[in-house]
Order: sequence, then structure tokens, then C-alpha cells
Amino acid sequence: MSEQLPPQHGPTPQDTDALDAVTPSRRQLLMGGAVAASAIVSIRPALASTAASVLNCTIQVPDQGRAANYIAPNGQLVPAGTPGAFPGVGKGFTGEQVKQAMRGGRLPGTSYEQNQAYLNYIRRLQSGTSGFTCYASLQMPR
Repeated sequence: MSEQLPPQHGPTPQDTDALDAVTPSRRQLLMGGAVAASAIVSIRPALASTAASVLNCTIQVPDQGRAANYIAPNGQLVPAGTPGAFPGVGKGFTGEQVKQAMRGGRLPGTSYEQNQAYLNYIRRLQSGTSGFTCYASLQMPR
């Protein structure tokens, strides 16, 4: 036994009216594009200034509250004078310097071993510690 389906015809006038109410007109689409373009134009300079400020932020190694400690090769803070550990740097490194060092360069004024220890320290920074926000912003894709 086969079941009879009603014959299919084109859309009814009610269907067309409903579709027209939902489908945006060409003018609405163009106006939406203009709004999006102006948003992009106004956001782009803000992103550029944000990128510049990220590259100028500083990361203290170690932060001032723990400046008496040395940095072990794995990046952990250890007591001053620990064999194989390095004293902290008096000044911080800029975001640009850290970014370049993480891409295979070297932090200014450091030996290869110091550079690795300092970068390991920076990678271990956690939320709430000095320099974390700067380091986290370097990790954001652009």
C-alpha cells in the first residue's frame, strides 16, 4: 500500500511575504557593511597602540619583591649564591626584547645559559606576579 502525498506546488503568497520579512534588502546589507567597515577603521588604530604598548612593557627578572634570589637554569627562584644559578637583572627586559629572545634571539647582556634561565623564569610567571600581564600579552596571537 502506498501512501498518497499531496501534490507540491510553489510557495504560497504567505510564504513569500514571510521570506521577504526575514531576508534583508540590498540596502540593509550595504548599510551593515558600512557599519562594519567603520568599526574596523576605528579598531585598527587601537590594536596598533595596544601592540606598541605590549612591546614596551617590562618584565623584571626576578620581580622586585624577590630581587635577592637567584634564577636556577630551570627558571625557579633559589637562594642567592646557589651554584649554577644566576643573579637577577637590575633592570627589566622589554616585551620586544623578550619576544625576540623567545624566537631564538638572546636577552641583552646575557650569556646563553643566563638567557635560557631567564626565559624559563619568564615562562613560569603566574597570574598575580609582576610581569605576568606583559608576558601573557606577548602570547596573544595578532
